[in-house]
Amino acid sequence: MSYWIVKTEPSTYSWKDLESKVEDTWDGVRNFQARNNLNQMKQGDFVLLYHSGAEKAIVGLAQVSQEAFPDPQDPAWVAVKLKPVRALATPLTLHQMKEEPELAGISLLKQSRLSVHALSEEAYTLICKLSS
Repeated sequence: MSYWIVKTEPSTYSWKDLESKVEDTWDGVRNFQARNNLNQMKQGDFVLLYHSGAEKAIVGLAQVSQEAFPDPQDPAWVAVKLKPVRALATPLTLHQMKEEPELAGISLLKQSRLSVHALSEEAYTLICKLSS
């Protein structure tokens, strides 16, 4: 099992948008590294949803329900399907993540413009603990 963070601007697509559906297509990714990460996602992997923009916080937990397939908007790219699991009891802010030495190496803090990030099991576990 692998762990991921996906980023979205909540005014474009929010946790509530995903939560209102049984599952939804995560598409529109137009970065080669992010596409490679989408291609590595496996059914059942856990995905943390991060709101960028003004909020800057991890707000929800989803699961991959369908592995990579051609993006419906542009088949040269890929998409996955995600299903919501639960909102985090306490969103974990970017500031809080930066304050945690154990999270210093996560790619979200190093490559802030990337929209799909791989995450170690240890970092995932700590983020879940800090947000409960």
